[in-house]
Amino acid sequence: MRETDEAPPPNALREKIWQVIFRHDTPASKAFDIFLLFLISISVLVIMLESVDSFATRHGESLKVLEWIFTVIFTLEYLVRIWTVRNKRKYLFSFFGIVDLLSILPTYLLLIPGLADGPQYLVTIRILRLLRMFRILKMIRHMGEANILVNALIASRSKITVFIFCVVAVTAILGSMMYLVENVIYGNTQFSSIPESIYWAVVTISTVGYGDVTPISPLGKLLSSCIMLLGYGIIAVPTGIVNSELNLQVAKIRMDSRVCKSCDSKGHDPKASHCKMCGTPL
Repeated sequence: MRETDEAPPPNALREKIWQVIFRHDTPASKAFDIFLLFLISISVLVIMLESVDSFATRHGESLKVLEWIFTVIFTLEYLVRIWTVRNKRKYLFSFFGIVDLLSILPTYLLLIPGLADGPQYLVTIRILRLLRMFRILKMIRHMGEANILVNALIASRSKITVFIFCVVAVTAILGSMMYLVENVIYGNTQFSSIPESIYWAVVTISTVGYGDVTPISPLGKLLSSCIMLLGYGIIAVPTGIVNSELNLQVAKIRMDSRVCKSCDSKGHDPKASHCKMCGTPL
């Protein structure tokens, strides 16, 4: 759901606040988005620093204070969104509405007696803290350029699906061949089964190469070399597919001949109804 699809409420004050929070094509809304992105980035950095034991030992209290400050700010933002949006139920159960809730809920859950004490709840607390990383998902909706990438990925999904299917088929065949060569013919017990051999083919064709399973026969090494070279070629295929679709999406935007009457800017998104530079209706 696009939050900007929601019509603004009739109340004048609520309408102004709605325009700032949910629209992304006016100077005020852009300033709000930039400020929110800054807060999200800093809050995510705090979460990361909490996981560093040496840093958390020295600055643990400061990190907790910062986390509560961010939690209160995002809570107020969440409540204001609920207050201003007309279709509250639609927002609350939308993807970003759930993300907004998940970004603040874990901190409050830690106030429940018993959750913060006792080693048996240590894993639960850490999982709850990890949920706060959902905050970073809120950054996506404030990036207009992300729509170009999303559209390119959607347009290329069929090609990528066929490509992944071919890679899976080739990997299964090559893994089976390595099991036949190494285990059946040369008795290499590292390739103990076909699934184990397919695992080796996956890490080899992806150029990761953990080295825990290696061929010992000349034929196996030859086949391994072919798989490695094939892996380098496979990496370039999805990149070319997505890059081609990205160029098409950018070309569509450039073909938009509308010129803003206020600032004379060009190159708007074909679906845009307002100027991306000044917010004037097109």
